[in-house]
Amino acid sequence: MLAALAIRDIVLIDRLEIDFAPGMTVLTGETGAGKSILLDALALALGGRGDGALVRHGSTQGQVSAVFDVPRDHPARALLSENAIDHDGEVILRRVQTADGRTRAFVNDQPVGVALLRDVGARLVEIHGQHDDRALVDPAEHRRLLDAFGGLESEAGDVAAAFRGWRSAESEVALLRRRIASARSEGDYLRASVDELQRLSPQPGEETELAEQRHRMMAIEKIATDLSDAHDTLAGQGSPVPTLASLARRLERKREQAGGLLDGVVEAIDRAIDALEEAEGLLDTSIRAAAFDPKDLERTEERLFALRAAARKFDTPVEGLAGLRERMEADLAALDSGEERLAALEAAAQQAKRAFDTRAAALSARRRAAADALEVAVAAELPALKLERAAFIVGIDSDGEDRAETGIDQVSFVVRTNPGTRPGPLMKVASGGELSRFLLAIKVALADRGSAPTLVFDEIDTGVGGAVAEAIGKRLARLADRVQVLSVTHAPQVAARAGSHLLIAKSLVSGAEERVATGVTPLGGADRREEIARMLAGSVITNEARAAAEQLMADERGRA
Repeated sequence: MLAALAIRDIVLIDRLEIDFAPGMTVLTGETGAGKSILLDALALALGGRGDGALVRHGSTQGQVSAVFDVPRDHPARALLSENAIDHDGEVILRRVQTADGRTRAFVNDQPVGVALLRDVGARLVEIHGQHDDRALVDPAEHRRLLDAFGGLESEAGDVAAAFRGWRSAESEVALLRRRIASARSEGDYLRASVDELQRLSPQPGEETELAEQRHRMMAIEKIATDLSDAHDTLAGQGSPVPTLASLARRLERKREQAGGLLDGVVEAIDRAIDALEEAEGLLDTSIRAAAFDPKDLERTEERLFALRAAARKFDTPVEGLAGLRERMEADLAALDSGEERLAALEAAAQQAKRAFDTRAAALSARRRAAADALEVAVAAELPALKLERAAFIVGIDSDGEDRAETGIDQVSFVVRTNPGTRPGPLMKVASGGELSRFLLAIKVALADRGSAPTLVFDEIDTGVGGAVAEAIGKRLARLADRVQVLSVTHAPQVAARAGSHLLIAKSLVSGAEERVATGVTPLGGADRREEIARMLAGSVITNEARAAAEQLMADERGRA
């Protein structure tokens, strides 16, 4: 239910906070007091169209917050979960409207798009009036309401699942047919290509590995000659090591005779010989490490170039060759074994179609029974609403060949206001007063089935007499046993039926400049009797009007 509404800087409203109770609440006040402003503000919070003109004169922005007490299993919470919005506790819809026409939307203080705000709002509140044009003109909504009335949501869900299963099976058949047709037209090409790719047998990551091997071997090849030359210099016939060793031996024999002059020289020559021998050993190691068969480089290059040639031929990266081979193999397999598999898929699709047809036919029969019951339920409400000569008709047009996720039925609500006239859509056939009364009769018949938890009725009693207003009040009160009802009314018979009464009034606000502001006052006791008396008598409230108001309230207390 709607627990509270907070409005700031919207049209004539400065700051306003309203708490709402369960059951039936009426909003009354003189014409022009601002009742429509409240509904415009609520509609804005529910995702309605924004307008910079809604912002109070002198303010840069206005905002509206609507607080809802929502059961844990309510569809609105499921929608919030789908959109990753935290919804523990209350659900708060907030809309900020700037004077330049822009708006911002929030759910539980999380920014959202207006479309999501509108979807959440539609699950929480329905606003109806003489110009209602939503559920009553949308055939898809008619079907949903009929299913809700008949308790057919589960069966409708099964039909939708059966339809999706059939369509999925049909898609598999169509896909396989296309693959078989494509494979047939390119069979020879596919077989030759698959043979070539199977012989080539490309592997993931192979191109990179081959390229690295080739680069390494080419680099080694470039320095192999230098390594060999260096080794020949140190270890070949021209090696300086034997010469240095012979020299070192001669100097060593004369070392004692030289009186120390040759000590450093001999040691330096020994170190040089050691260094040359170490260099020779290192060169041996490097030459062994760099050794490779030139045929390895040739084989590596041949493999790498073969892969790249195949990639160019099949217009795909080398890395994609393995996947291409798998797809081509699958296409050939589809061609070779496709007919048998196609037959199996076609049989499965036919079975899924028959399952849908069976479920859809059963649902259609249940819908027709529910339509008869709904017609009877609405018809029972019409006489008291002075529509005793009118008829409400649930039209169902079924076509077994026109399959859809919703079944095989087209459902539409039509009315006939007078005997002998042609039934037609409610919005086109009924007058403003008739429209509101038809709407109320339908809502009472549907009760809390297929309805938002809060229903707002905007002056649906306009232009009706006392007896009809009394009937409207009774039906609104009956509705309030199942859902929260808010009614903007000018009918005292309706106001007397309410459990809560809010008075909408304008007052002068003093300040830098005098201006008018709209306020809301909860009424009870004598204040409520005075307001109902005003509704009965007009601007001059008489004692007779007060007595009549007291009688209306007493009658309602007695009925309660």
